[in-house]
Amino acid sequence: MFDIIIIGAGVIGSAIARILSKYQLNILVLEKENDVGDGASGANSGIIHSGYDPLPGTKKAYLNVLGNKLYSKICEELNVKMRTIGSLTIATTKEEVEVIHSLARRADDNSVKVKILNRDTILKLEPNITEKVLCALYAPSCGIVDPFNLTIALMENAIMNGVKLLLNQEVIDIIKKEDYFIVKTKSEIYRSKIIINASGVNCDDLNNKINHQKFTLTPRRGEYLVLDHFDNHFINHVLFSIPTAKGKGVLITPTTSNNYLIGPSSEDIDDKESKETSNEVIQEVINKAMKLLRYFPKQEVIRTFSGIRAISSNDDFIIEETSPNFINVAGISSPGLAAAPAIAQTVEKLLISKEKFIEKDYYNPYRNKQIMINELSINEKNQLFLKNHLYGKIICRCEKVTEGEIRDCLHSIIPPTTLKGVKKRIRPGAGRCLGTFCEKEVMRIIADYYQIKPHEVNYHQNGSYIILGEDHDI
Repeated sequence: MFDIIIIGAGVIGSAIARILSKYQLNILVLEKENDVGDGASGANSGIIHSGYDPLPGTKKAYLNVLGNKLYSKICEELNVKMRTIGSLTIATTKEEVEVIHSLARRADDNSVKVKILNRDTILKLEPNITEKVLCALYAPSCGIVDPFNLTIALMENAIMNGVKLLLNQEVIDIIKKEDYFIVKTKSEIYRSKIIINASGVNCDDLNNKINHQKFTLTPRRGEYLVLDHFDNHFINHVLFSIPTAKGKGVLITPTTSNNYLIGPSSEDIDDKESKETSNEVIQEVINKAMKLLRYFPKQEVIRTFSGIRAISSNDDFIIEETSPNFINVAGISSPGLAAAPAIAQTVEKLLISKEKFIEKDYYNPYRNKQIMINELSINEKNQLFLKNHLYGKIICRCEKVTEGEIRDCLHSIIPPTTLKGVKKRIRPGAGRCLGTFCEKEVMRIIADYYQIKPHEVNYHQNGSYIILGEDHDI
């Protein structure tokens, strides 16, 4: 019997797991995929929004602003890269200038510091921005983070503090007993006193199995383009379009890995698992991005991807105990990443208002940083090479990733079992060649580490093999 089962190991479930790991509780996290952060948490823009945009008085507005303030300390504790670079929301018409002024008033209502900048100031800050710019709303507290590595760090720290994580455990049913729940997955049965439903786009399905108070989430697909790290100052801030009813519109942002991200599109769909991209939609994203830029570097586009965000009917977060000891954390669309630490605090307060939890004496909020050869000085690199020659063996030429780093990654608290899992953590295959040169070597290292055949290594989901089999099998 567990005290708490958290369903979903995205950034929300992981943040909740970490904050609750400071109490003397038996906590289990169930994740349906073979890795954490494999849904919306690993497929978004990685922006820590300042909070000027959400409607004042909503959970989105309050939790976005609070979450933004919490990030610096959390990223410092967890050794996660975060950069506070500020954002510019761009106006190119008189009508959009009026929207900028209304957003400034909304920012004041949300207690977010902003400033309206004139054309000359903007062009000095961003030389590659469109010459049609008239003014922009500057929000200095906006930041960027790697959302997948943030999720990994949160969950690793939770595990360090006693939380149990089980992957490949898709919840198919929940049954309410008198004072506990039975949770059924495809392979196991678990029991818990409290359920926290943080299953992303599937939150409505799980809620509706157990509660009379039902709701429906709409899957909204967003498609992105990734640009190579070709120019350190192509864009210096997060650039936003004027927001619409379907979100903040197409944005352009630097990333913590020195790439650039452009997107997302915004398309309501029926299939919660549909993550493909289309040439037509990607071209629409490019067309909208070109309204923000002086020129669009098409030759620097190295890949596209999409993510699914869950939209609630009232376009606000759902964080509530809908029946005794069953807590929904649902409809966490943008700015969900920015709000994640504050959402976790909200769930913690909800629980301790009704339960008496005892804090641990030995809670550790810190996580050691993994070695990243690319970030070290020549002296530091030489010292590592002398200790282990594998830190001198480059596997990924584009991203300068060594075999030593890959083996460290495989030996981590939440070890990846797939090519994509390694790629998301330390980036082999994330460069311009998209793994053409390094993929087979990464596959070899994974196979060697787990003592399996190379054709048994998955690219991403279970069954996504790169090699069909050994020669004699084909």
